[in-house]
Amino acid sequence: MSKFDTKPLPYEILEKRLKIVADRLGRPLTLTEKILYSHLDDPVGQSIERGVSYLKLRPDRVAMQDATAQMAMLQFISSGLPKVAVPSTIHCDHLIEAQVGGVEDLKRAKELNEEVYNFLKTASARYGVGFWHPGSGIIHQIILENYAFPGLLMVGTDSHTPNGGGLGGLCIGVGGADAVDVMADIPWELKCPKVIGVRLTGKMTGWTTPKDVILKVADILTVKGGTGAVIEYHGPGVDNISCTGMGTICNMGAEIGATTSLFPFNHRMADYLKATSRADIAEEAAKYSKPLLTPDNGCQYDQLIELDLTTLEPHVNGPFTPDLAHPISKLGNNAKKSDWPVEIKVGLIGSCTNSSYEDMARCATIAKEALDHGRKSKIPFNVTPGSEQIRATIERDGIAQTLREFGGTVLANACGPCIGQWDRKDVKKGEKNTIVSSYNRNFTGRNDANAATHAFVTSPELVTALAIEGRLDFDPTKDSIKGADGKEFKLSNPFGDELPAKGFDPGQDTYQAPPADGSAVSAVVDPKSNRLQLLEPFKPWDGKDLVDLTILIKVKGKCTTDHISAAGPWLKYRGHLDNISNNMFLTATNADNNEMNKVKNQCTGEWGSVPDTARAYKAEGISWVVFGDENYGEGSSREHAALEPRHLGGLAIIVKSFARIHETNLKKQGLLALTFSDTKDYDKVQPDDKVSLVGLDEFTPGKPLTCILRHNDGTCEEILLNHTFNTQQIQWFKSGSALNRMKQLAATMGNP
Repeated sequence: MSKFDTKPLPYEILEKRLKIVADRLGRPLTLTEKILYSHLDDPVGQSIERGVSYLKLRPDRVAMQDATAQMAMLQFISSGLPKVAVPSTIHCDHLIEAQVGGVEDLKRAKELNEEVYNFLKTASARYGVGFWHPGSGIIHQIILENYAFPGLLMVGTDSHTPNGGGLGGLCIGVGGADAVDVMADIPWELKCPKVIGVRLTGKMTGWTTPKDVILKVADILTVKGGTGAVIEYHGPGVDNISCTGMGTICNMGAEIGATTSLFPFNHRMADYLKATSRADIAEEAAKYSKPLLTPDNGCQYDQLIELDLTTLEPHVNGPFTPDLAHPISKLGNNAKKSDWPVEIKVGLIGSCTNSSYEDMARCATIAKEALDHGRKSKIPFNVTPGSEQIRATIERDGIAQTLREFGGTVLANACGPCIGQWDRKDVKKGEKNTIVSSYNRNFTGRNDANAATHAFVTSPELVTALAIEGRLDFDPTKDSIKGADGKEFKLSNPFGDELPAKGFDPGQDTYQAPPADGSAVSAVVDPKSNRLQLLEPFKPWDGKDLVDLTILIKVKGKCTTDHISAAGPWLKYRGHLDNISNNMFLTATNADNNEMNKVKNQCTGEWGSVPDTARAYKAEGISWVVFGDENYGEGSSREHAALEPRHLGGLAIIVKSFARIHETNLKKQGLLALTFSDTKDYDKVQPDDKVSLVGLDEFTPGKPLTCILRHNDGTCEEILLNHTFNTQQIQWFKSGSALNRMKQLAATMGNP
């Protein structure tokens, strides 16, 4: 499947499985269905109904980034299994903080994170996992360059895993417990997704880029419109987008809640495969293009969106949510009307979404034209190469130097400011300001932990152009710029090579292959460490109803996984569950007082932080529940947002609706993930209520649970709560977690 794997391409097996399912269904299939159903564990007996059935699947590989890999590997270690069953990799990209520049920042990260990197490196060797050292690049770019291929089914412990859809793979973001299932050779469970078709016609011109496709789709579908569905792009416009451009579109599909996104195999993918030394895969994929790697004529989508690339305008989305869309022609006026700071403080390009050679080359042409007129970036301008290969190639071709002359700082090949790893010094916390990036997320405090930062996402080309004037009301499609000589000029339409004419420069070798036998390697965790902590099993359900639970917090409004478990400075504790639990719900808004991180201890009457209050309840043996709003848990795949509530004594999360990955993560950790049958019942919940969940002895798929709210005045209200638990997931709850259940089954079967 790659130059690093001995496992062959699975096309022949996939085609055989798919024929079984196609004969059963007797109808044209979407590309999504072809890839999913060809990976079924039981293609003969599997029930298949979009939006209803739970599919049992056999993914081809697993990918983990260093922040999530810690918990995934700790869970795998606790399973007692000797070695991973499928090709798996770990990528060190999340723990490198942007401060002064790539070389210095990488050196500092290696020193600060030596313990974690050593654990991941030795655990990889011990359990048969490929290890990409810090500095290698961002996981999704590495996957695209080395591992993704048309027809691949991959799970990755990062929500932007769908980036691989740019190479025709079905790449799905999951929590670490899901990854453990796959690595343990257990069929992976996924609710059969609906399929939203996006038919592309026309051709992009001028300043319009692939990023604008997903920014517009986010505008149409909103942050939850893709929940429970795969976004499948098709139509004649597909061939007018580069492979890495398709990756950009798929990557940011995470922002609309989609299970994943993908494109059909075409010559742009073949060109990229050849350029990355995988011509043999391109040739093999071509043989299976029609039966396996493109949708059937006449296939039916659950929803169809038509998008004409010819008329698509360049977009800028934000602030505070990635679906608030503005055509560049309207951005300035919209900002002034909304009282958003028009002055831009920092411009940032790169990230897993937009760090390809093509992205960097197009930005360099804009920068060069400005330099030719004596102009450069008016503001700090940060550049993040997606991988060591991209970094080495743009250095060789002079692109990096042009961006430096423009005023840019080339950061490490890592996530950096995109995920909050940014030691920002130019504004004070609480200072209202605007930044513009080519990243994917712009939630409150996401990039710099400053809730007053108004973050906008757009194409790297627009970021570069906006940096010249440093204002949101500059429109490079029509506005002129004054050169150093006083003469005005208008920027040309961006252009750049899709692939490097001289081929890619691989740069430094940063990959460590696992030994054939790693049984002699020890993955040691120091009991005194404040970065790593072996896991203790959660307690199983005691068989009784959950009576008189205390409400820890009733969350009001948007509550992403960033709100539940902040990143940034907290990333260093991702391998230590108790320490990272001190960040729980820090930026969630309490409906009781409209404040963040301030809740009342219902036992003492005192106000305190959310984590401290949860710990106080836990110390007294008091179990608690959380109530939330719509699309609860949107954003990152981080399972810490489920692990922390479980660790600190939570038993149920009750909301209006869930984001897909987070709902699954809650179930995996033995929490009850429940939704109001009537969303108006959210308003009945008072912060000082006692909450009982009754009838758990009859907890069955499709049957609502009863919740009794006992108010402070002694009155009670009964409401119904829906759930999506199936029989297996109910066993996770009863056993205390999916990992506990795995151990029970292994013991029953006599496995280690």
